[in-house]
This record gives sequence, C-alpha cells and structure tokens, in this order.
Amino acid sequence: MSNSSQGSKVARTAARRRLRNRLVRSSVKTYVAKAENSVSVGGEAAQVRARQAASSIDKAVGKGIIHRNKAARLKSRLAKKANRNK
Repeated sequence: MSNSSQGSKVARTAARRRLRNRLVRSSVKTYVAKAENSVSVGGEAAQVRARQAASSIDKAVGKGIIHRNKAARLKSRLAKKANRNK
C-alpha cells in the first residue's frame, strides 16, 4: 500500500482499469473463438461472426487495450481462415 493519498488514488484507478481491460480482452477472445468455430461450418453466419470479431478487435485497439499490431495479426489470421473455407 502506498504512503500518500495520491498513491492510493492511483492504485484504485488502476484496479478499475484492470477490471475493464480484462472484460474487453475476454470479450475479444470470445468473439474470435466463436468466429473460428463458425468458420469451420461455413456459410453466411461465419462471415457475420468474422465481422463482429473484427469490430470488437478494433474497439479494443481504440481503447488502448490491445496493440494495433496484435489486432492486425488476429484479424489477418481470422480472414485467412474465413477465406479458406468459402
């Protein structure tokens, strides 16, 4: 624990941000997993899920939760899988 009141405030805000970041990262992983599962089946649902996953990835980048290079890598791999099973 910190000795100053400002340090305590920083610790509290960091805890709030950590919870929010974990929630967003988890939802990105969920969207990507659902998209990958539906790609194996194929069809229009796979394209919709891939778009949803890409959108959630972009939102996470906008909030500064994941790095833009990681986002590009995730979207590229997802697009490759989706296009392979068209």
